[in-house]
Amino acid sequence: MSETAVLPPKQVVYCGVCSLPPEYCEFGGTTKKCEEWLESKHPDLHNKLYSEDAVAANLSTLSVDAQKRAEKDAKKKEAKASALEARRAEELATSKIIIKRVERNKRKHVTEVSGLEAFGLDIKKVAKELGKKFATGSSATKMPGGVGEVITVQGDLSEDILEWLCDKYEQVPEDNVELVEDKKKKNKAEPPMVAPQ
Repeated sequence: MSETAVLPPKQVVYCGVCSLPPEYCEFGGTTKKCEEWLESKHPDLHNKLYSEDAVAANLSTLSVDAQKRAEKDAKKKEAKASALEARRAEELATSKIIIKRVERNKRKHVTEVSGLEAFGLDIKKVAKELGKKFATGSSATKMPGGVGEVITVQGDLSEDILEWLCDKYEQVPEDNVELVEDKKKKNKAEPPMVAPQ
């Protein structure tokens, strides 16, 4: 009976930009960024894939028309990726996190936090962390209309939550956080009617 040699598992490198193996980064649309990442993290693999000899060898197998199409496609993908990135940056700049202090009964308050999903935060995880941090009840619920989620924290913690959010999450700029106070409207007693004389 012959014994077969057991080979160790193959180690695969995945790109830190597009998450594809470096051999397939050209299909991800962020080729330039992928190449820069690969050069800084894995210079030996970068030389293997992007050296002048490797590029020339790959291009020589293509026809002239295919080379032109490949260049055109690469430019299109790169333009699309940069436009998407610019749109995302603009969206982040205009997004707001609203921390609202809501009066419940007399001197009882809750604090509502909304708009976190625009910054890529996991709402349920943040709600749990807020409950632990401030030792209070905290829950995440869908907003009316189904657009986004809101975290409700028991107590008047708006200032504390603002400070905690900006310290804990680097992607949340303090300029994009807005504090709002929502008071219950008190029913004003109507003035007594005076009978005409």
